[in-house]
Amino acid sequence: MKKFIAVMLTGIMTLSLAACSSAGSAPAADGGSAAGGDVIRIGVFEPSTGDSASGGKKEILGMQYANSETPTVEAGGKTYKVELVYADNGSSADKAPSAASELVGKDVSLVLGSYGSGVSMAGGPKFEEAGLAAIGVTCTNPNVTAGNDYYFRICFLDNFQADVLANFAIEKFSAKKAYCLGENGNEYDQGLVAFFTQVFEAAGGEVISDSFPTNNSDFTSYLNKAKSEGADVIFTPVSIAYAKQIMEQAASLDIGIPFLGSDTLDDNMVLEATKDTNLQLFVSTFYQEGGSETFDKGIKDYINNNSDALTANGGNDTISAVTAMGYDAYYVALEAIKAAGSGDKAQIKGAIPSVKWDGVSGSIAFDEVGDAVRDTAYIKTADTATGTWAFEKVQTGSGK
Repeated sequence: MKKFIAVMLTGIMTLSLAACSSAGSAPAADGGSAAGGDVIRIGVFEPSTGDSASGGKKEILGMQYANSETPTVEAGGKTYKVELVYADNGSSADKAPSAASELVGKDVSLVLGSYGSGVSMAGGPKFEEAGLAAIGVTCTNPNVTAGNDYYFRICFLDNFQADVLANFAIEKFSAKKAYCLGENGNEYDQGLVAFFTQVFEAAGGEVISDSFPTNNSDFTSYLNKAKSEGADVIFTPVSIAYAKQIMEQAASLDIGIPFLGSDTLDDNMVLEATKDTNLQLFVSTFYQEGGSETFDKGIKDYINNNSDALTANGGNDTISAVTAMGYDAYYVALEAIKAAGSGDKAQIKGAIPSVKWDGVSGSIAFDEVGDAVRDTAYIKTADTATGTWAFEKVQTGSGK
């Protein structure tokens, strides 16, 4: 009898295991595909912790919405389910290489990200070593793609962005003197300050620059210096966390000088810091609500009907430009997969340079370096009465 029961139990276990292996199509916890399914994995290389977490989460949100809208892709005569596989780079150049290696180990076909140029530059060599293409979404420093044939991007570059802002300062405020403030050692901040200085001084202006140490929380002396030096504008291309503190402290000090910010300041947390103040904040960015009625309605519905998405977006449905860019990046990735005809990473890398896509943020194509061909930026301003962004103008680097 004991032998009979043992045989029966063995048979039941065998049938159970067989059923488990064949039933269901959910991905494994590590991003692997269920047996029998055709799956292509797209790596998401973004910060969900650290100083840039707010921006990273909003960028991811655009990818997730696009994936919910189009969860499959046709390539080489087959239909593939598209899975997003995540790795948190922690907003840190020290953590970025291990996050990049994590994605390499999860057998992704290509990578999207990151929010933050420093982490993109730090993780880039890992993707290159693995022969894995990465498509930057809003990493604007020119060095992201320089010397790395495997890194592409869909955003404008910092030299263009600084040119736009310098010309805007001269046109909008007749600025003759600018005060620039960035984090010491931060390649994104310092690169933008250097480009802005070059353009502003070439136009006959004067620039005063300062750098604050990492983890600084008191910006009083810097802000007071800008005021005492008679600056017409303050240009501070810093992270979201620093920008929030700078705005709050500037309001309490009644600085009274217009602020210019780069794309990182286009964030709900920074916007909230300006509400009910007399601050003037203008930022350059990739997208403004109203650019695509269909996208705006869809992403707002997605955010308001998904508690996790609402939290990731800062608790409201204001559309961040980086969300629109994450959305566009996902569709660029799908176009590359279609052109490659499979999920093979080498073929996808080879297909990316010829991809063209009319996205919600504008037309996307790549130059010989792998950078996006972009010639305009949105300028928007913080409406301090309503706590929303207001469209100012679309401007090119030439100031038109």
